[in-house]
Amino acid sequence: MPKLESFLPKQTESRQKALQQKKEEAEKILQAEKVYSSGLATVKDILSPAILKVESGYVKVGDRFARTYFVIAYPRYLQTGWFTPIINLDKAFDISMFIYPIDTSIILRALRKTATQVQSRMDLESESGKIRDPMLETSINDIEDLRDRLQQGLERFFKYGLYITVYGKDEKELDDLCSSLESVLEAKLVYMKPAVFRMEQGYASTLPLANDEIDVNTNLNSSPLSTTFPFVSSSLSSNEGILYGINRHNNSLILFDRFKMENANMVIFAKSGGGKSYFAKLEILRSLMLGICVIVIDPENEYKHLCDAVGGTFVEISLTSPNHINPFDLPAANDDDEDPGEILRNNIANILGLLHIMLGNITPEEDSILDKAIRETYAIKDITQDSVWKDAPPESPTMGNLYDVLCNMEGSEDLATRLEKYTHGTFSGFLNKPTNVKLNSQLVVFNTRDMEEVLRPVAMYLVLQYIWNQIRSELKRRILVVDEAWVMMQHEDAGAFMFQIAKRCRKYYTGLTTITQDVTDFVTSRYGKPIVTNSSIQMLLKQSPASADVVAETFYLTEQEKFLLLESNVGEGIFFAGLKHAAVKVIASYTEDQIITSNPAQLIEIEKAKKELTGK
Repeated sequence: MPKLESFLPKQTESRQKALQQKKEEAEKILQAEKVYSSGLATVKDILSPAILKVESGYVKVGDRFARTYFVIAYPRYLQTGWFTPIINLDKAFDISMFIYPIDTSIILRALRKTATQVQSRMDLESESGKIRDPMLETSINDIEDLRDRLQQGLERFFKYGLYITVYGKDEKELDDLCSSLESVLEAKLVYMKPAVFRMEQGYASTLPLANDEIDVNTNLNSSPLSTTFPFVSSSLSSNEGILYGINRHNNSLILFDRFKMENANMVIFAKSGGGKSYFAKLEILRSLMLGICVIVIDPENEYKHLCDAVGGTFVEISLTSPNHINPFDLPAANDDDEDPGEILRNNIANILGLLHIMLGNITPEEDSILDKAIRETYAIKDITQDSVWKDAPPESPTMGNLYDVLCNMEGSEDLATRLEKYTHGTFSGFLNKPTNVKLNSQLVVFNTRDMEEVLRPVAMYLVLQYIWNQIRSELKRRILVVDEAWVMMQHEDAGAFMFQIAKRCRKYYTGLTTITQDVTDFVTSRYGKPIVTNSSIQMLLKQSPASADVVAETFYLTEQEKFLLLESNVGEGIFFAGLKHAAVKVIASYTEDQIITSNPAQLIEIEKAKKELTGK
């Protein structure tokens, strides 16, 4: 038998060959993987721009131009929110803040040395007979104060770097944006410089990589450093007014007096079920507690429970209702109001607008005939342009008198026929009787729910005209609420009358509140957007996706604010007051909620509880 050792060299040689072969195969696989990986798109490849061109004064990233600035000097005092105008600029820019804490003991030694030098210089100047130097005295006081606060642990010391990268479509736009930015900061005595010949490092410093490649820092202690906090929200709190809600960003109170604005008008936009009527009723309830009178045009019977709870007057307007309003009534003439002739002309114009809604399409010839007929109708009651009255206007004619005049006028036969249904036909009980409605309560609600759909715009116009005459007759703080205002915006004359009230009600110490859920119909109306722009306060609650773009365009909302309205819950939205606005959440107490709720299930429970208490 051969010895075992004779096989070992051959086995070792074959094993080495096998290992070498496996190693070569592994290297081929790794090389193939490298080739394959080099052809794959990574996250870095996706994020990287197509082109990066570096110049001395800017960086071109793709098709955009970018320029980076660093702040070099701050004023002696930094006010809270000084950086807010920059944060709120509606432009594309990046901001980086680098904060490096410094050991307090090192700063204390440096301040002690500096204080000694300043004090020594003051002593030398004093010995040489020079007058005191205010700059040196201010410096020593600041140093000593900072030393005390650092020693007590009330302050910390930091090195702070602030970099801003501005973007533009071209060099001209970039220069304009940079000039605006410099102007805003220099107005606050904050000075900055462009990172000339270091634009690439500046651009990299404002990327979300936490790399400070410029390294231009300023020494700041805790107090001034805290003023640079970039996340700010508007505050709408004041010392008087009513509580509209809670600021969702900082939980502060949105307390406001609408009568302190340029005008007291308000618009409320929300989708159905978004909480617009709930918010309006909450404002009404809280306004009543301040002695403000409120008049409401209610097309859906949503304000009856509130009206009953506060002892207000609820006026039903329908064909079978005992309440009547005569459109020919004239307001009383006050000492500071127009002369009676001017009041008569305004009322004739309002009646013409009402007739346009009632009779449909009116030609210019028919409009002239109606104008003449209305003047002759007033003349029947001895009311002309030369008539004079003071507190109590003369007895007014009715729609039936106008019909009689039209029947006896040449060329007005068709108009008389179309008007007949309002004087002797189906709708005769609605417009053809003297007024028997009084506005004596602090809260008056005009309900038009039971009015036929075709007559609802007529009813709302008529009620609004009557209210406007009452507002002009007596000066006091009032709020006029028009719910579902889009109904009136569908008619040219009704929309014009609403716009007229929105412009003129400030003179009579009145604020117009316009509520609508159909934002598109309201804003696209000829008078819809002017009513919005003539309202100092706007309340935007939860919106539907279909109307979100229209609302964003009308109120110049950012994309974040638009999504906030889409994602808001019921009773949440954005509250605008002049130039300020804030995210708001409407909150009512339990008692207020029981009075103003529009939830059918909740109303049933309330009625059930009432019956149990009364035993009925």
